Amino acid sequence: MKKNLSIVILFVSLHAGAQKLFKGVGIFGALTVSKHEYNNLDTDKKDTTYTYAHFYPQSHVSKEFLNWGAGIFLELSRNDNVRWQTELEYANKGAKEMALINIYTGERSGVYTPNKLTYIQWNNYLKFWNPIFSSAHWYWMMGVRLEYLFKNSATTYGDVIAKFPKFWFSGDLGLGYEFPVTQKIGVFLETHWNPDVIPHKFNGNTRIRARTFEARIGLTYRPRKRRIDDCNAPVYKGPAY
Repeated sequence: MKKNLSIVILFVSLHAGAQKLFKGVGIFGALTVSKHEYNNLDTDKKDTTYTYAHFYPQSHVSKEFLNWGAGIFLELSRNDNVRWQTELEYANKGAKEMALINIYTGERSGVYTPNKLTYIQWNNYLKFWNPIFSSAHWYWMMGVRLEYLFKNSATTYGDVIAKFPKFWFSGDLGLGYEFPVTQKIGVFLETHWNPDVIPHKFNGNTRIRARTFEARIGLTYRPRKRRIDDCNAPVYKGPAY
């Protein structure tokens, strides 16, 4: 009997702890704007030799590439103001590039074509939550995105993109604002700055950094906070009872 009672108490305690830890779950859609920045460290050697690697790929910044992403997330914490958000995201990134016609003169085609990279990401953030008034909240986030390069379609600099590793990571800073629609459902807007922390390398002399801005809109489900009158106190139902 004592053993069964201990199991029941343990189960109730774990359930209560999980309820306190769980802050919310949600889904979101996103618009992504990304670019690549190339830095050929041997550019200054062009005048001394016609070595291929000194000219290709040349130092430049691509044009912005607009695409989309989507994901789901879970928010956990025992603290109302500092939370951990973990999420899975399908994100399209990349850049718009002009093909090189002559690597030695730098002549390019004049037509931008997309280099599209599709990632499956496991993103983790610390989320700093701060209320504004009584019915809305703003917050900021900082964290790391662990990225798996699911597929790519590069029309320009294909040999460079092919050297991007399958598994990578990038940094992230975000700012958001959430407002409730019902007691348990909220709508949020977010913006994220997602740069490479470490550049990709090509031919030992070229560094490529990717940067993405992401705008999100989504829905959250949050458990309703218990009020002081939610306790199990007796409720008067009238003389018939």
